[in-house]
Amino acid sequence: MPVAGGAAEAVPTADVCGRGATVWLTGLPSAGKTTLALALADRLRAEGHRVEVLDGDEIREFLSKGLGFSKEDRHTNVTRIGFVAEKLAAHGVKVLAPVIAPYADSRAAVRERHAVEGTEFLEVHVATPVELCSERDVKGLYAKQAAGEISHLTGVDDPYEAPENPDLRILTHTQSVAESAADLHALLTNRGLA
Repeated sequence: MPVAGGAAEAVPTADVCGRGATVWLTGLPSAGKTTLALALADRLRAEGHRVEVLDGDEIREFLSKGLGFSKEDRHTNVTRIGFVAEKLAAHGVKVLAPVIAPYADSRAAVRERHAVEGTEFLEVHVATPVELCSERDVKGLYAKQAAGEISHLTGVDDPYEAPENPDLRILTHTQSVAESAADLHALLTNRGLA
């Protein structure tokens, strides 16, 4: 609509696909979860989607500060992230959650919350072998664990229960970030979400 001076009034762009969803990327530390989430987020935003990335490390700092790494604390952290993700997704946001979430029952609880609320939930297993994760060691966790400075590192001296039937399994050691992000985008497209 024209305004004084002939300029056009800014109109908020709507999400090209108003359906929200949570895409939960689970995998070992340094598997590439956040890298893939950020690559997909860029593509979705360029297409006009509303997107939020709920990074596990940021959530630990701002929403779950004070929680440790016991099974109970990890479950609490995961279900908190799941709660926030579902609320955003229910309002048309594509939520990308790169979160280790090592226990199957915690991921199942998040999926169940989404199902009860009628919100789409997709589980993606970023299935990078622990040897490659250890080589990448983005945050130096594997080196610290090997030096005895930390314990309870997921996949090393703490369990990681890989999803048995994820919506998508990505083998990051066999393809590029761009190829992996394209696989994620194809999953959303096939579900009518992109």
